[in-house]
Amino acid sequence: MVARVEPPLYCILLGPPGAGKGTQAITLSQDLGLIRLSTGDLFRENIAKQTDLGLRARAYMDRGELVPDDVTIGMVLERLRRPDCAAGAIFDGFPRTAAQARALENALAACEEGIACVLDLEVSHDVLIERLGGRWMCRGCGASYHVSYHPPTVAGKCDECGGELYQRPDDNPETVANRLRVYVEQTEPLQQFYRERNLLVVIDGEQSIEDVQQAMRVAMELARSRRLFQFNTRRAMPPIPQ
Repeated sequence: MVARVEPPLYCILLGPPGAGKGTQAITLSQDLGLIRLSTGDLFRENIAKQTDLGLRARAYMDRGELVPDDVTIGMVLERLRRPDCAAGAIFDGFPRTAAQARALENALAACEEGIACVLDLEVSHDVLIERLGGRWMCRGCGASYHVSYHPPTVAGKCDECGGELYQRPDDNPETVANRLRVYVEQTEPLQQFYRERNLLVVIDGEQSIEDVQQAMRVAMELARSRRLFQFNTRRAMPPIPQ
């Protein structure tokens, strides 16, 4: 009996600020045994280790320029080649544009691999404004609060250390609205890119955390089954005569 071989499972998480994408990515990666791949983490690691890619990225960043896609993709592919990524990875925060998605697609195709699914957390504008605009932080210990979901016992005072609570500039309503506008402008072409490839799965992000988690897990398991079928079908095909 031939042992079943499974290809790595690569999934992308999309979602606007406040959709809970980061929380879901961490939980999914732990539950499914997949590495959570964040380009922010990759940049910090490569810069700290002074790798060739890290030095190149640092040079662009020091000049206030965007890091070219080929540098970012190089970091991503290097990370995917490590043994702990053998089962696959969850991309959190990358790609951000259709150009990056195309570059990632080409790079994975060169390794006879590809993205299995793209999970898009959908949350209404009003709900996102409420979630993001109600966050407050403690100046002393950094504890996080929310006026609706996790308010402090005493208004303006941290339950943990008694420190003063403040709202970050990024979380005021005007800034939040602008961040969401920029996200929509950047992400619509990316959504269309994956929709055309039948990879985009829209998840209702206004459900409970547990229900969102379950919907994402079901979508990923379906994607895993589809990838496995495609992989084994290719392996079973006879070679093309030369």
